[in-house]
Amino acid sequence: MTQPQQNPWTRQQPPTQAPQPHQGPPQPVNLTPRGPSAPQHGVTAPAEDQRLPKFAIPAADTLWWVGVHGGSGETTMSLLLPGTRAAGHRWPIPPPPVPTPVVLVARTHGAGLRAAQRAAIEWASGVVQGIAVLGLVLIADAPGRLPRVLDDFADIVGGGVPRVWDIPWIEEWRRGEDPTPENTPDEVFEVLESIYALRASNPADYPAPY
Repeated sequence: MTQPQQNPWTRQQPPTQAPQPHQGPPQPVNLTPRGPSAPQHGVTAPAEDQRLPKFAIPAADTLWWVGVHGGSGETTMSLLLPGTRAAGHRWPIPPPPVPTPVVLVARTHGAGLRAAQRAAIEWASGVVQGIAVLGLVLIADAPGRLPRVLDDFADIVGGGVPRVWDIPWIEEWRRGEDPTPENTPDEVFEVLESIYALRASNPADYPAPY
């Protein structure tokens, strides 16, 4: 039996290396969805001009990051977890019967949250076939806490998808540095470990690309 490859972003260190300050033993990951995990009856799809474009993929063989607006961070997320791909702000549609897993990505400003809400509604309406939305990654658009009105709106948007993961403001990334384990805070490791575990939880349907 083929053994699964190690998650390249795990916080475990080889025995010969001293542990880094932000690293430690991996914690159990809760894969239980908090929101709807499938399209729902009675949800009206957004107008055609408010929907994300689609493109065909040959098979559901990887996880895709679907940035719901320009500058969302989908490319950064694909760099963080090797073997995954950025969808270019489009739905990747495989041939039936196996759906492809996707994670939506948005910034936490008002426009980003509205775009995430539209994408979540589009998926929930059932008009996007062949997509299994695992959740939504919200990447901070500025340092500090979200204003109350945006924090409340983020809660509303997050209620329409199975899971929500939060990525904090990272100054090194803003300066254009590529994401690495050295400039990545502990909160991001936890997000990546959760998504990695979720992606690998059903290898029969979703062959792990790592």
